[in-house]
Amino acid sequence: MQKKLDAFKELLVIMDELREKCPWDKKQTIETLRKLTIEETYELGDAILKNDFDEIKKELGDLMLHVVFYAKIGSEKGEFDIADVLNGINKKLVYRHPHVFGDVDVDGSAKKVEENWEALKLKEKGGNRRVLEGVPVAMPALVKATRIQEKVSGVGFDWEYREQVWDKVKEEVNELGEEIEKMDNDKIEAEFGDLFFAMVNAARLYGVDPEAALERTNLKFTKRFNYLETETLQKGRSLHNMSLDEMNEIWEEAKKQD
Repeated sequence: MQKKLDAFKELLVIMDELREKCPWDKKQTIETLRKLTIEETYELGDAILKNDFDEIKKELGDLMLHVVFYAKIGSEKGEFDIADVLNGINKKLVYRHPHVFGDVDVDGSAKKVEENWEALKLKEKGGNRRVLEGVPVAMPALVKATRIQEKVSGVGFDWEYREQVWDKVKEEVNELGEEIEKMDNDKIEAEFGDLFFAMVNAARLYGVDPEAALERTNLKFTKRFNYLETETLQKGRSLHNMSLDEMNEIWEEAKKQD
């Protein structure tokens, strides 16, 4: 434990030095750091998808730097310091885990823990907290849809049986088809949104992270298309001058490489 405390203390000392002596660090604000923090978060996400623990360690370090940086700026403004940040999360974790630090029984159910977590969040702010209040507006749409559905499920607004979600998916597919026939672009967009939302819900119900699932397909498609492009160039040809059938032939070769 002391080794960990010493390492964290050293980071705080380094941050103090940087803030005082480095021209770049001195001029940073919470606003200028925001976009960098978002970038670092995505880089951590990439490392996690690759299951690269060395990279995960490095990216966690970058995020830790940002946490300390924000706390330093908060301290300079007399708003909060790193102790306030840590005390706040410590208090929250104890409060929201009564099955660990209290006498609440969840029967070893992770689902029950999630439900209790959301119920306790609603009791905060004098009981006036709305269910979806904690979903960031700026969150990417796919992740936001997942969090919205997780939160409403936490208060019981969910399908009784997960198989029921497929009727909703089929309904949205049919409604999309109807609007496509009418060629009303605004309504087509709306129905695409409904279909995506239903599919995200289905993924959640079957224990699949839709963001990870889609990124997995992105990576697979990219790998196959790169193979197609490489093979084409090696043959002295250009994709622009090839027929779709010719490209599909190489695409099938790419699929076999998987």
